[in-house]
Amino acid sequence: MKTGMLTRREMARYSGLSLLGTAMSGWLPALAAQTQTAAVKPRRSCILLWMSGGPSQMETFDPKPGHANGGPTTAIETSVPGIQIADNLPKLATMMDHLVPLRSMATNEGDHTRATYYLRTGYLPQGPLQYPSMGAFISRQLRQEPLDLPSFISINPFRAFSPAAFGPGFLGPAWSPLIVAAQRQGDSDVSFEVQNLKLPSNVTEAQVDARLRLLSAQEHDFLAQRPGSPGASHLESYAQAVRMMKSGSVAAFNLDQEDDQLRDAYGRNAFGQGCLLARRLVEQGVSFVEVSLNGLDVAGGAGWDTHADNFKSVKSLCEVLDPAWATLMSDLKQRGLLDNTLVVWMGEFGRTPKINENSGRDHWPGSWSTVLGGGGIRGGQVYGKTSDDGMEIVENRLTVPGLMATICRSLGLDPESTNLSPVGRPVPLADHGAVAVEQVLS
Repeated sequence: MKTGMLTRREMARYSGLSLLGTAMSGWLPALAAQTQTAAVKPRRSCILLWMSGGPSQMETFDPKPGHANGGPTTAIETSVPGIQIADNLPKLATMMDHLVPLRSMATNEGDHTRATYYLRTGYLPQGPLQYPSMGAFISRQLRQEPLDLPSFISINPFRAFSPAAFGPGFLGPAWSPLIVAAQRQGDSDVSFEVQNLKLPSNVTEAQVDARLRLLSAQEHDFLAQRPGSPGASHLESYAQAVRMMKSGSVAAFNLDQEDDQLRDAYGRNAFGQGCLLARRLVEQGVSFVEVSLNGLDVAGGAGWDTHADNFKSVKSLCEVLDPAWATLMSDLKQRGLLDNTLVVWMGEFGRTPKINENSGRDHWPGSWSTVLGGGGIRGGQVYGKTSDDGMEIVENRLTVPGLMATICRSLGLDPESTNLSPVGRPVPLADHGAVAVEQVLS
C-alpha cells in the first residue's frame, strides 16, 4: 500500500468507485487533515447577481439626464468624485469605491434565449454541444475539497428563457447547481430550505447507512464493468447529497440565526434574503452562488423585461436591488470576505435608448452595462463610455469573451484553461482570443 499524499487522480478514483460507502467512513476526515498540511491558497468565491430580462442601463449605471432618451431618470453623485449613477440606486452610490460599472458591453444577441445562454456560458449556442454555465466551470476551478455543501448554488433562478444556460453542460451532473427557492413566511418574510435532506420518520440512520452500503457495492460493480465519467459523475452527485444530509453546514440556510436588523437591511424579500444567504454560503466555502432578481419581488412585474412602463418598473426593481446589493457589499467587507469574493451584476442585454410608445424600452444588445466589484477588482472607476444619446459605444467596446476573461482573471483563474468536451475538444474558460480588461483588475 502506498503512503504519503493522495494524488488528485487517486482521489477522483476513490470518490468515483466507493463514493457512497466512504461518505460514512473515516477517509473524508483524514483527507481534510491531509489537505490542511498542504499549501493553502486563499479561498476565492463569486456571487452572481443575475437580472433576468435585461436591465435598463439608463435607469441604473449609465444615466443620460438632460437627453430625451434619458427620460425622467436623474443622475446622482457617488462616493467616487466624478462618477454618477442613476438616482434609483442611492445606497449603491455610497459603495462605488468597490465597484466598476462596465458601460460598453456589446453583442449581436437581442433574443432572450440566445443572449441568456451567451452571457451565462460565454459561448453562443452551437449544435449539440452544451456549454457549462459560468457557475459550473468557475466552481469546478475554485472548489477546494472537501466541502459538505455543493460548490455551485443557485437561488431563485428564472430559467424559462434558456434552461440550458443554468446547467453544467458537458461537465456533467456533478457540477449541476443546487437549486434553492424562497419560501414565503407570512406576508413579510421569506426563508430557504433544501428539500429532502431529512430522513423519513419511519427510517433510522442505521437503516440509511445499510442501504447506502448496498447501493455503493452495486455501483462499484457497475463502474468496474462500465468505467467512465458519466457514472462517476452520477456517483459524485449522490455522495454530495449524503455529505449534506450528515453535515451541520446546512445550517447556513437557516436565516433565523441572523440579526433581525441585518435581515431588514437586506430587505425582507426573496432577493434581499437571497443575498444574505449568498453571504452565509460564501462563509461556508461555497465557490459560486447566484441570486436572481426577476418579477418574484415586484407585484405584477415581468422582471427587467420592461417593454412597457419602464420607469415605474425599474424603480420598483431597484427598490429591491439597491438595499440588498449595498448591504451585501458592506456585510462582506465587515466580515473580511470582500477581498476574496467577486460580485458580478448583469443580465442578458440592456434596453433601447429610445423610449417606445408604451413608455418602455425594448431589447438592446448594442451598448449596455454590467458591473464588477469586490475581490480582484480595482473599484472606484468606470470602464467604457457611450454616446450622449446612449446609442453607440465611443470608448472601449467590451465583448462577452472579454468579460469572461476578466471575471476569470479577477478570481485568479487562467482564461485559457480548458475543459474537455465529450469528443475530446478542449474548450477554454473564455472563448479563444479573449482579452481581459487589465485596467479594472487589482
